[in-house]
Amino acid sequence: MNAVIAPATIAQFDPALIARYDVAGPRYTSYPTAPQFHAGFGEAELRAAARTSNQDPIPRPLSLYVHVPFCLSPCFYCGCTRVITRDRTKAAVYLEYLYREIERIAPLFDRDRPVVQLHFGGGTPNFLDAAAMAELLDVLARHFTLSREATREFGIEIDPRSCDADYIRMLAAQGLNRLSVGIQDFEPAVQVAVNRIQSVAETRAVLAAARASGFRSISVDLIYGLPKQTPETFARTLATVIALAPDRVACYGYAHLPERFRAQRRIHAADLPDAATRLALLALAVERLTDAGYRYIGMDHFARPDDDLARAQDAGTLQRNFQGYSTCAESDLIGLGMSAISHIGATFSQNARELPTYYAALDAGRLPVVRGLALDQDDLVRADAIQRLMCHGVLDIAAFAARHRLDFGVYFADTLACLEPLMRDGLVTLDAAALRVTPRGRFLLRHVAMCFDAHLARQRSGEVRYSRAL
Repeated sequence: MNAVIAPATIAQFDPALIARYDVAGPRYTSYPTAPQFHAGFGEAELRAAARTSNQDPIPRPLSLYVHVPFCLSPCFYCGCTRVITRDRTKAAVYLEYLYREIERIAPLFDRDRPVVQLHFGGGTPNFLDAAAMAELLDVLARHFTLSREATREFGIEIDPRSCDADYIRMLAAQGLNRLSVGIQDFEPAVQVAVNRIQSVAETRAVLAAARASGFRSISVDLIYGLPKQTPETFARTLATVIALAPDRVACYGYAHLPERFRAQRRIHAADLPDAATRLALLALAVERLTDAGYRYIGMDHFARPDDDLARAQDAGTLQRNFQGYSTCAESDLIGLGMSAISHIGATFSQNARELPTYYAALDAGRLPVVRGLALDQDDLVRADAIQRLMCHGVLDIAAFAARHRLDFGVYFADTLACLEPLMRDGLVTLDAAALRVTPRGRFLLRHVAMCFDAHLARQRSGEVRYSRAL
């Protein structure tokens, strides 16, 4: 009988300790991470993965991610794959191609596999007007079996600067029940520095419309480490956000990589907070959000104890994927649109990251897959370990060893050696029953996961660059 091991849900913020571990590393929205994807994985491999997934004794439900790449103006901090334009006719062209992709990929999956999760990301999904969004949702409903269960999670990222209450009501009428609203920072000087001018009033109006329309969960995004931020200014933003009372808050650390993201070259490096200030901003966010009753879920995410995200963590069904933390475990993810990533069975695949290449593949009658990866057995073992630690902070050794038919201590000898300094610092504990992330280690989950990453040493010697862990 396996021991019952409770997840570690309490976190302790130790600034001095965290400062010592402030190094670059993956965010582990997948394992192996995207730098391992290669051009040898294409449409044929994706089709084979879909066939295999349909043949499972109990086929997994489906999760759809739809990428809408367009934005009206650039936010200088952004590292997302997006297209800046004010020409709304480009959306109509994009949708024509997106519908072609849907028509080609949907038949690969049995119709008795319900879509339990749907997420629109970007870019700015509400770049699509109400008629276009309603049409897109109708196309998805005609080609996939969209779940009608109350537990489904159908969400969208919204820019409140180009959204009104009527649009929110339309989304609710179409069955969406989760809203993610970008804020980043309400301080005027910071907004000017990152080219995102957004008022509290227009943000409040979108959240109020979502509540009135019956959205089950509303989340907001913040970023610490932006130019011109100080603890004093960020405290004001946090107070305003807490007053808005979202169900979830994501507080991301800004990753300044101007050599990779052209828009970030518009940010003056001298305006960025230094390492000590950046850490103080994070500490402030942790303090104010936890004092306001939010639970630290992991990485950058906080949620109210009664939110689905916290409940999923309590139930052991929390998962982490390319959209961050999610309540829909054990689903196959189908990515639709430019740059979207799929996770079908033991494979990852990614669509073309540029519109011309995306369009050209579909014009040629092909799915727009340009790279991917088939996971080997070692990848699957390590992915399972990383997923459980990132989501629940605990690894039941006996259950894990039985599930993968291995001797934990022998198989992970190198990993355990890597974890020794973390054990000495009190970030993790290890006994015969479990490997546990301690309350002190909860803010350093990436570092624990890095010890399980067999690809990381090779990546560090190459050209791959990651964001700072904090």
